[in-house]
Amino acid sequence: MMNQDQGGTGFENEQEPRHVVEYVPGTNELEHHEEDNSVNRAEQIKKQSEMSDTVEESVAYWQKSDAISRSLETTKKTLDKVVALGESFDVVFREMTFGGVKTGLFFINGFAKDYIMQEIIKRLTYLTPESLDSGALHSFFDLYIPHIQVEKTEKLSKVINDVLIGMSALFIEGERIAIIMDTRSYPVRSPEEPSLERVVRGSRDGFTETMLTNVSLVRRRLRDPGVKFEVLKVGRRTQTDVCISYIDDIVDKAQVDAVRKKIENIDIDGIPLADKQLEEAIVKKGWNPYPLVRYSERPDVVASHLLEGRVVLFVDTSPSVIILPTTFFDLCQHAEENRQTPFMGTYLRWVRFFGIFASLFLLPMWLLVVIHPELKPVALSFIGPQQTAKIPLIAQFLIVEFGVDLMRMAAVHTPTPLASAMGLIAAILIGDIAVKTGLFVNEVVLYMAVAAIGMFATPSYELGLANRVVRLFLLVAVAIFGAPGLIVGTTVFIIYLTTQRSYNSSYMWPFIPFNAKAMAAILFRVPVITSKLRPSFNKTRDNTRMPQKE
Repeated sequence: MMNQDQGGTGFENEQEPRHVVEYVPGTNELEHHEEDNSVNRAEQIKKQSEMSDTVEESVAYWQKSDAISRSLETTKKTLDKVVALGESFDVVFREMTFGGVKTGLFFINGFAKDYIMQEIIKRLTYLTPESLDSGALHSFFDLYIPHIQVEKTEKLSKVINDVLIGMSALFIEGERIAIIMDTRSYPVRSPEEPSLERVVRGSRDGFTETMLTNVSLVRRRLRDPGVKFEVLKVGRRTQTDVCISYIDDIVDKAQVDAVRKKIENIDIDGIPLADKQLEEAIVKKGWNPYPLVRYSERPDVVASHLLEGRVVLFVDTSPSVIILPTTFFDLCQHAEENRQTPFMGTYLRWVRFFGIFASLFLLPMWLLVVIHPELKPVALSFIGPQQTAKIPLIAQFLIVEFGVDLMRMAAVHTPTPLASAMGLIAAILIGDIAVKTGLFVNEVVLYMAVAAIGMFATPSYELGLANRVVRLFLLVAVAIFGAPGLIVGTTVFIIYLTTQRSYNSSYMWPFIPFNAKAMAAILFRVPVITSKLRPSFNKTRDNTRMPQKE
């Protein structure tokens, strides 16, 4: 809780007159401002000793109560201490008089819509003392504020929290109630196609950093009245908006309740990194490298998962959303497969599966047949290095692995005009020269490139990174133990994934536990008209996509 200074200079007494020190010409300035300086020092000491975690605690620290004062001067002094009014240039408290009543308009300059504010002020200028006979609050709220989203509150902390998310508040002298108006206008960018989920054919709109925009993009595709968007706040200081979305008559309500309860129980100062920090707070997977939720920046993908009975979490300031529960095979699918015919979609899916398999097992298997040539079939006798290198094979793989990671990170941080130059440096100066000098074997670079392509072909970026860690583990196991290392390592890998749960759903479904029909739907992109049931692992209340023929 807070550390209150009983001898501080709080301004909880609304009737206490404000102390003014007059300046007398010809006297020592320090003497005339000594008392004023002592008051300022006391306030500074009290301000530095404040240890409030929430706005409610901070308001109570300065004025003993969370109630709105009848005095505008008292309210203004509280705002001076709580939200740095007068210190932060974008925090505005505009004092005006309408109909003989003094008011204060409190807002954040960067969030307020100018034309809405001007219309409200213009309408209030028509007020006369005679029009306030029925009460100032009634006249302001019911008659003279031409705005749709308006509410009243008696708590100053709620006013401050609402203003910090873009609202505007109107304080009225003599009233303990403030009027809150939705005048928000966030700086936003237009929806663009997400770079990680591009498709040849399909929509080109993607999520932005504004939650309201993202919800609207999904609502446009789902005009079902059963779609719900519940908003919660996370973080004592950031007060980040988190939206839980689901289709009420399809989703498993127990799962929604569990997700909602976990979000409500988050006790943290804030989640400035948005969805990733929220995932760690509610999933709590520890050091598990594999993603237990799915991220997406495409509204059409999110809409399709909602129709399957999933729960979707929107986090304000994040251009991606969280989809849960998910499975390993869900993370291997891409929207492009469903934009093609079933045959071509199946072909693309198998190519992608091969790329994921290669990113995991191609390098360990090649290293195994090189170390133990007796395991190599006669038909594959050409596989293996034709000449040795100065560095052991396992060291070559590890160096190349770390080199690819380093180049990937450099590509992210390299300005676009210099990206081509960096690619030439990586491909020619590093790869080609390293082989010619005898430090590396040609096939090591070749197979590493194939594995890297498979990793980049993985639809889920998080899954691709996790597979890379497993590949390193299998390489080390093969280098030390040979064939038993590959067999045991692969078995441990499968068992590990089998024991993982994504919100009480099996991570390896439908392979473990095995579901033949669902597994066939994973391996083959079936036509939409034949997919009549929703995935059973979601435990949906309504599992039918279309009416069943009798």
